[in-house]
Amino acid sequence: MTGPQGEERHRATAWGEARAIAARVGRSGPVRSRRPALPDALGSVLAEPLVALTDLPSFDTSAMDGWAVAGPGPWAVAEGGSVLAGHAAGSELPDGTAVRIATGAPVPPGATAVIRSEHSRTGADGARLHADRDVLPGQDIRPRGQECRAGDELLPAGVPVTPALLGLAAAAGYDELPVVQRPLVEVLVLGDELLTAGLPHEGLIRDALGPMLGPWLGALGGHVVTTRRIGDDADALYAAVTGSQADVVITTGGTAAGPVDHVHPVLRKAGAELLVDGVKVRPGHPMLLARLAPDRHLVGLPGNPLAAVSGLLTLAEPLLRGLSGRPAPEPYRLPVRDEVHGHPYDTRLVPFVRRAGHAVPLHYNGPAMLRGIAAADGLAVVPPGGAGPGDLLDILDLPWPSPTEGCFT
Repeated sequence: MTGPQGEERHRATAWGEARAIAARVGRSGPVRSRRPALPDALGSVLAEPLVALTDLPSFDTSAMDGWAVAGPGPWAVAEGGSVLAGHAAGSELPDGTAVRIATGAPVPPGATAVIRSEHSRTGADGARLHADRDVLPGQDIRPRGQECRAGDELLPAGVPVTPALLGLAAAAGYDELPVVQRPLVEVLVLGDELLTAGLPHEGLIRDALGPMLGPWLGALGGHVVTTRRIGDDADALYAAVTGSQADVVITTGGTAAGPVDHVHPVLRKAGAELLVDGVKVRPGHPMLLARLAPDRHLVGLPGNPLAAVSGLLTLAEPLLRGLSGRPAPEPYRLPVRDEVHGHPYDTRLVPFVRRAGHAVPLHYNGPAMLRGIAAADGLAVVPPGGAGPGDLLDILDLPWPSPTEGCFT
């Protein structure tokens, strides 16, 4: 961005509006679906409702190890062994008889109840079965269709595919699942000063964003196809941006107006449309969102690590959420425990931890720092001017479980 600070602030988009723009862009894109085998669907969202392909259970099933009995007792023990899971139910059970049955086995035709082994006894000769307590019709039998009938909608479209959903789908008869195809993402890490190994030295620093962005973008719904490192070379950046086949290109650094900040000139040369050019947020105000083609977009993240995280949650998260078919999280607020200094004009995003129902701001929240966010439960949205103890702040959760209790407050 060019021009004096006042011009930059005037041109930048308000933080909430920038997120709304990114969300609209994501929702306006085409929704593509695929049908992977069950294990490969994990982490995607359903493209269609999950409809039962069979009754669950698909036959009357014993809920316990014990005896299947027909009619009132005592019962004559039928000859011919036991009814086991994975085997046919066998012939009809005559009234007044009993047969051993295993959990999950099909209940024989004619059976009226299952008696648990611990609630029954047989005579000395083992020929007759007696119940130690009252036997109710249908007890410990899971009747066919108890959980659902074939054709019932089990879950709506848009639900994330979890391990539990995979189990339900398998039980309901699925070998593959119709899911929304994750948008393809390519990450371009820019800068001559970045090292990929070893200790920083002689003006060179370790690349913190390359290892972080791929997993983070994956957790936000993208499928990262590659992470590439490009030096401060405008021609190389232009070739990478225009040659990418990804749905979303993520760049790091180069979004300001310094001598090697090439993102804006490359976007102009590529004929891209700037949808968000700077956001009124700290850290991360030089972030941007551009349309490269009708169904291809670029998110330009600042080069400082925490500023890049701000850009991820401001622009990349709502964009990828829409493209991957994920529902928006329910907004919520928490009271802040301590005073939080604000920027005079811009929103601030501050790492915090939850303590006794409050958001406790963390130190180490400068644009170049990751120490705070690595220990954080999320980011608190601090309005211009700051917030005092007890003020309610909007919360941005991180897309993984909270870290351990050892945090720096």
